[in-house]
Amino acid sequence: MAAIGDMVYAWAADAACQERGECGGAVTALLTHALESGMVDAVFAIKKGQDIYDAVPTLITDPAEIAETAGSLHCGTLLLSKLVKKYLEGAQDMRIAMPVKGCDAMGLYELAKRNQVNLDNILMIGLNCGGSVSPVLARKMIAEKFEVDPDDVVKEEIDKGQFIIVTKDGQHKGISMDELEEEGYGRRSNCRRCKMKVPRQADLACGNWGVIGDQAGKATFVEVCSEKGANLLDGAVAAGVLKTGAANPKGIEIRGKVEGAMLKLGDKWRAKDFEALGEGKERLKKIMDATSRCIKCYACIENCPICYCVECSTKKAYLVEPGQVPPPFMFHLIRYA
Repeated sequence: MAAIGDMVYAWAADAACQERGECGGAVTALLTHALESGMVDAVFAIKKGQDIYDAVPTLITDPAEIAETAGSLHCGTLLLSKLVKKYLEGAQDMRIAMPVKGCDAMGLYELAKRNQVNLDNILMIGLNCGGSVSPVLARKMIAEKFEVDPDDVVKEEIDKGQFIIVTKDGQHKGISMDELEEEGYGRRSNCRRCKMKVPRQADLACGNWGVIGDQAGKATFVEVCSEKGANLLDGAVAAGVLKTGAANPKGIEIRGKVEGAMLKLGDKWRAKDFEALGEGKERLKKIMDATSRCIKCYACIENCPICYCVECSTKKAYLVEPGQVPPPFMFHLIRYA
């Protein structure tokens, strides 16, 4: 029986699932079992649309369709938490399984604090994440740095500090992520600063970090983070859809080192991005100067993972005087709150 804190290697029992998914297809197998067994009513996930830059959120009730969501889309990522609130009624009356990045899980928790989503009805399968790339910037980066037509790229991955692309004709090309980011390409700025690389606030935390030896690339490292996660793992193994083995102690050590290195890198970017703000009144003045350029387009509010008001507080005349561009600083204070 699995318990909170357990760490195992896992892979799908079905060969087709192994082939379609990444790292042995464990996440695909877990999602499929959750739906087939009745643990959840639906799976909410991302699938590839027209190309690797096009991420399409999809609600699945047919287990056969889950395979369409297999694999990573570093250049077509979406923040799922707000979609659960906006389109799935906060999972109030539906049990949902979701693969989540750290930011998805954090957004869901913040919404739950505000009684906007029901976490009891959400089964989160966490995915280790080193960061994602804006689809617009990804196309620009591939064209300018890789000197490849972005439409010819059929797969991408981030591995061993490199951003690697695969073209239609099977060619592989990789460039150091450090080099890309020093030149203004690479991951989103928030991803660079992120401190949630292994999403342990999910029910399971899954990834390829720490899978070594013969199983490298053929299995997923799974850490059990909750009773719900333990029950899902046990159920999938008992049903014969998932196979597991003990995690290699050396692999556990390596996983910890990779996570630690990513967190240190996040600290470096935080220092680089935030130290110039200064402290106290100096920081406030710089923030006020920066926000004085605001044109009140509301893109910040549309994209905020926890904005849920039907009537936005920034549009209430007694809080923010209407008709002013740039808006008064109270507009931004409401956003920051």
